[in-house]
Formats: sequence, structure tokens, C-alpha cells
Amino acid sequence: MSPSGKTVVAAALGECVHVAGVMNFLRLAEEAGWRTIFLGPSVPVAEVIAAAEREKADLVAVSYRLTPDTGERLLGEFAESADELRNQGVRFAFGGTPPIASRAQALGFFERTFEGGEPAETVLAYLKGQSVKPESESDFPQNTIDRILWKSPYPLLRHHFGLPTMEATRKGIREIAEAQAIDVISLGIDQDAQENFFNPERQDPRRRGAGGVPVRSAGDYRELYADSRVGNYPLMRTYSGTDDFIDLAELYVDTIHNAWCAIPLFWFNQMDGRGPWDLQGSIREHQKVMEWYGNRNIPVELNEPHHWGMRDATCVVFVVSAFLAAYNAKYFGVSDYIAQLMFNSPPGLSDAMDLAKMLAILELISPLADQDFRIWRQTRTGLLSYPQDIDSARAHLVASIYLQMSIKPHIVHIVGHTEADHAATAKDIIQASKLARRAIDNALAGQPDMRADPLVQERKEQLVEESKFTIQSIQALGSPGLSDPLIDPTTLSNAVDKGILDAPQLRNNPFARGKIKTRIIKGACTAIDASGRQVSEKERIANLEVL
Repeated sequence: MSPSGKTVVAAALGECVHVAGVMNFLRLAEEAGWRTIFLGPSVPVAEVIAAAEREKADLVAVSYRLTPDTGERLLGEFAESADELRNQGVRFAFGGTPPIASRAQALGFFERTFEGGEPAETVLAYLKGQSVKPESESDFPQNTIDRILWKSPYPLLRHHFGLPTMEATRKGIREIAEAQAIDVISLGIDQDAQENFFNPERQDPRRRGAGGVPVRSAGDYRELYADSRVGNYPLMRTYSGTDDFIDLAELYVDTIHNAWCAIPLFWFNQMDGRGPWDLQGSIREHQKVMEWYGNRNIPVELNEPHHWGMRDATCVVFVVSAFLAAYNAKYFGVSDYIAQLMFNSPPGLSDAMDLAKMLAILELISPLADQDFRIWRQTRTGLLSYPQDIDSARAHLVASIYLQMSIKPHIVHIVGHTEADHAATAKDIIQASKLARRAIDNALAGQPDMRADPLVQERKEQLVEESKFTIQSIQALGSPGLSDPLIDPTTLSNAVDKGILDAPQLRNNPFARGKIKTRIIKGACTAIDASGRQVSEKERIANLEVL
């Protein structure tokens, strides 16, 4: 519970003039609802005590960043002078360099000491009145929504992780958890685990570990989860698979307490070669999975629109698919919907047009929200957008996440800077999380409102208008008397078959046309005709001659 209305008095103590840490602490305190009193640099002990008494402080925070021996003597004097206030219930915290913080902690006077390297959300958790020093599973919320609320205004950090062997993956999970690098480990499992877990006779030993960790039993999943029970006790989740969907869902919830379900609407089937189902059948199966998780009040993410973007679909098709995903999730009983918003997809989009696309999605899906359908925003960097040069990739990660913070995400899915070169190791993930945290800290400290850019708003309005037309065109494909074409597998698969939903990279596909031509023009991905001229959605769909 937020300690709203309580007062914190803070100062740099004695001859110390370094106040940057104090100011940052007070900024976080204000976010947590505290009334803050800053006394300034080089404040004598007696003046800090007098101010605490005068302001009726609930918490006194002091810092010192000079010589450890001098600091230790000064803090001893401070503790002796402030002992009566502490006996009256006033709390005390200290911040300084690691050597001085260590000595401050040894005094046994301060409720909490900070060394300066703690994540900002750890400091914020303390100021919200959460565990003084979280060190057990009960100190960290173990379901997604509670953890989002617990960490706010900082987003949850998520990263994909899975190496080709169980041993390496188990070791890496422990390293990531102990480093408190992320809040959610998205367990990357190999293709046979996704498709053939319950059919070992179909597994190919030569593919073992291809694309992720080769889990082959419920015990394997339990071992991986057990390795995460250290550090900040991160949540764990994994793919919904490409066959035996409900059996896998039951397995995941039982073994790794699946934080949320992630499943597409149109993908992971014969259309993209990642599963055995045909398009219409897989849509129907995916809807059943949404319903299964919805009935258990487990959040659901539809990892849908970026699959179109990764195949060079237009911004409009990207937006429409995001709307259809949210619409189906609501219809099939999902209470907490995680809207995935992958930036930089396709690569080459300008930041302005990318942001406009995401704002268009949010404008279209927001009216779906009500007390029974809550929308949580999750952003990520484009999977295919990373340069191979590692320094450039680090810069890209930070720049992308800073842009993502414009829409105030509840979850940031970090796509590691090594993506273009190799699957992330534990060390890579820990480093990527530090890069992401810095971008997030900078944004939360006072980011300009990039959403207000007139060009962004103009493009957003254009996308909303064109997307509504495309959605209406899909509805028009429905059979006479059909109550809701937008949740009908036949209608949805027809939208792909007839080219309303299409992407250039789907050429020669058994279910999609792949005839649309697209090009990035002025930073936006748009449809073009054979001559390279940009065409509107009305013109494009009219040329399909399907309505």
C-alpha cells in the first residue's frame, strides 16, 4: 500500500556536497506518494535532527560519499543523536558508496542502506512500503497482474531464454534470477517440444535443441522452474506450442506456473511451416486456447501483428491484425489481455511512423476495454531490426526502448542486442537488462511527449480510418446470417485467402496470396501498385475484386 501523505526528510550529511543520489531518491519518493523535504548538501547532524522533528518526518534519508573512515565516525554520531527519534518510530535510510554503505549497515541503525547500483524499481518498492529487503519468494508477486501493479510505474522486464541443452539453460536461469535482471523469463523451447512433446515417436533426434532448450518431460519443466527460485524470483512462461494445445496448457500451468499464455490467431501452422494444422483449423484451436486460459483468469497475449510486419505487410494490415487479436481475446473470455506491440517491424520504419502505428492500434482496441476486459501494453524491439555490429545493436536496443516508453508500457519485452548474431546467453541478458533499465530510467525522469507530434497524429488518424475500412471489408466476407464474422474461423481464413490480409513474403503460400506489393515511403510501410505508386486501402481492396 502506498504511504501517501507521509513525509521524508533527506540531506547529504556533514561535509558531503554530493546530492544527485539524494535528489533521485526524493524523485522516487514523490512517485510513491511521499511529501519530500530536501535539506541540501553539507547539512550538520543537528540540523537534520531538528528538521525531522519540525516536519514530523516518517522517514529520514541521509547520504555520504566521501572517505569511509570519516563517514563511519559521522554516521556513528548521527545514529547516537537520532536514536530517540528512531525509538519514537521514525525510520532511517542511508545511501552512499559501497564501502560506506557496508559500514553504515554494520552500525545496525539504518532500516535500509543503498549503494547506488540498485535498480530504481528496488528503491521504489522500498518507498511503497514493500519488504525492507526482499529475499524470499513471498516478497515478489507471483502472478503477472500483481507484479505489474507492484512494480509500477516501472514496467516488468521480460527476455527470451533457452539454450540447446538443459544443463546450460538451468545454469543460465539461476544466473539471470540471482542478478535480478528481469521479471519474466520467457522460456525458449525447441521445435520438437512445441510440436511433438506428447508424440515422442515424431521427434527427430537431429533437431534436438534446435531453437531452444530440449524439454522432454514434465520433470524437465519443473527443474527449470526450480532454478528460477532465487534472486528476484522471476515469473516464467513459454510458447503455447503448435499442437496438443490444451494438454500443453495444462502442463505449463502445473509445472512452471505459466505467467501468461501467448498464442497467435493466424500463425504457427502450415501457413508459416511451424505446425501441422491448416489455417482455418488452427484459428479454431487457438480460440479454444484463449478460452481455456480465460476461464482460469490467466492473462493472454496474442503474438499476432508482428508476424505480419516481419513479412513486410503494410502498417494497415499490422493494425488490423492487432485489432482482430484483441477482439477475439475478448470474445473468448480473456479478462487480462496483453497487447503485444513490436516496434521496428518491418525494419526501416521511421520512429514517427512506428509510433503512429502503435497509437492507431491502441485507439482501435481501447474501446474494447471494460471491467471484464483489461488491456495491458507490452512493447518490444523488432526481432529482425538489429544490426550485426554489437555496438550498433546496443544503441538500437536503447533507442527503441526509449521510443517504446512513449506509450507507457506495462511490460517491456527486451529483445537482446545479440539477436542478429547468436541466441542470448545469461550474460547477454543481464547486460541487455542494464541497457534497457537506463533507457527506462531516462524516460520516466521526464520524457518529451513524442505522441503529440503533428505528423504522428496525422498518420495515426489515417491508419485508424483505413484500418476501419479493412475491418469492414473482412466483415463483409461473412456468410449471410452469421452473427459475428470477426470471430468466425471461416471468415478469418477467407480474409487471408482472398488477399485482404496479405504480405509480400507469403508468395507461393498454400493459404495466402502473397501478391501485395509494399514499400517504406516517408518512414511508413504502404501498399504500392506495379508502377510503384502508393495506393489506399480502398483502392487495394477494390482491385482484389472479392466483395
